[in-house]
Amino acid sequence: MNLKEKLTNNKLTIGSWITIGHHSIVEIMASAGFDWLTIDMEHSVITLEKTQELIMAIQSKGVTALVRVGANDELIIKQVMDAGAGGVIVPMVCNKEDAERAVKAVKYPPMGIRGVGLARAQNYGIGFEEYKNWLKKDSVVIAQIEHKDAVKNIKDIINVDGIDGVIIGPYDMSASFGIPGELDSPILLDAVKKVEQACVEVNFPLGYHVIKPNHEEIEDKINLGYTFLGFSLDFLFLGYKARDEMEKIKSD
Repeated sequence: MNLKEKLTNNKLTIGSWITIGHHSIVEIMASAGFDWLTIDMEHSVITLEKTQELIMAIQSKGVTALVRVGANDELIIKQVMDAGAGGVIVPMVCNKEDAERAVKAVKYPPMGIRGVGLARAQNYGIGFEEYKNWLKKDSVVIAQIEHKDAVKNIKDIINVDGIDGVIIGPYDMSASFGIPGELDSPILLDAVKKVEQACVEVNFPLGYHVIKPNHEEIEDKINLGYTFLGFSLDFLFLGYKARDEMEKIKSD
């Protein structure tokens, strides 16, 4: 069962974030057992050219390669999809119109407005028909819910045809309430609860980016009904483990 099928059936998947643009990091992360990895083009210095290389490395390990694009922008989305991405995570989807724009940027007409080109995704011109069928059936569009307006419009967003799931971005959502980084604030927790209830009510894939590399936090989210979980990111896995082991040595 591929990622699209798991999302359609609201089955649990766990992925992580790639922010260090080096193929060795990707190969290490892709060997850890994740269902998907997301290359972060929003909060990293990873370029479009490097993104294509990382997509190739992820896919070589049999893992789905997603890209968190820097904006809900038709050109950027088209470029990463042509590079061969399995789908996109689109930031700052705040209403129905934003969600529709993201879907249209991924899909060819008549469902979308994406221009037709021949690149890596289309096997450099000899696999267009296969890609066209794959795009229609198996490409993934995830809306990132990270603003107070998205919370208000969550039911409209999850009802947009072509949105396969949502993922809560807690840091930006807290910032939209004027409390950046206050993840335990009752204001933020109430907003998150509203998104949870809207999705669980209709069995819609609900996601969250758990920042700390702590499996207990992932398990807590699973118990709340989350099925599309981003588990930390590359440099935090590296940094936390290094610091933890060094602290143990120094404390002996």
